[in-house]
Amino acid sequence: MCSSKCRPVVFAAATCSRKRAIGQEFSIPVFQDTKSRASWMNWAPVFPSGRRGSAPASAGTAGGITTFNALRHCGAMPGDLVAVQGIGGLGHLGIQFANKFGYKVAAIGRGSENAALAKKFGASVYIDNKVTNAAEELQKLGGAQVILATAPSSKAISELINGLGPNGKLMVVGLTFDPIEVTPVQLISGSRSIQGWASGTPSDAEDTLRFAELTSVRPMIETFPLEKAAEAYARTMSGNAQFRVVLTM
Repeated sequence: MCSSKCRPVVFAAATCSRKRAIGQEFSIPVFQDTKSRASWMNWAPVFPSGRRGSAPASAGTAGGITTFNALRHCGAMPGDLVAVQGIGGLGHLGIQFANKFGYKVAAIGRGSENAALAKKFGASVYIDNKVTNAAEELQKLGGAQVILATAPSSKAISELINGLGPNGKLMVVGLTFDPIEVTPVQLISGSRSIQGWASGTPSDAEDTLRFAELTSVRPMIETFPLEKAAEAYARTMSGNAQFRVVLTM
């Protein structure tokens, strides 16, 4: 059983000693005593004044924390080429955060219809991997220092590894259970690396909220009244929502 005194939940890395991803496998525990419950609530992220339930606050949910936290720990510097694979719930926030961090952002999506949207979010370059080889296009730009893989497709992620520049890093946040295929020579030849990232802590959530408010990072959401929850759920499961479905009360 996970304890209310588990310090990784607040300050440490996004996985505890039991190798569980905080924010993905944990739910808020049900405490039997008021003291423990109060202790947990004191660890909850603090929303900027007047922003609870607002668009900036929405950027501090799991998708926002994951992309913000992965990017700020990726090792890239302002001006570096950072590619974001996928223009969905994670990707559209990742593009915005990457742009605000000062990176040169290449967005990778499927279909020309996503180009204008990617540019709106702050991408300098849009690569349509439906008609071009994304890795080759990245190499034409000098190779990516970081590729943030948000779309849950191991095949698509594997195809991007050759798009990394020297000392480049593939940051994987899109959850999938199929193996990523990579050969040792792909990693050794360019001193490349692959790293996974799992969300963050309540402290990271506060950082995400503050950064989103300061830099005007906004999630694209579709709202439904509570009485249309079933319709909202169907919209979510259809895969056509842009990009988050939010119930209003």
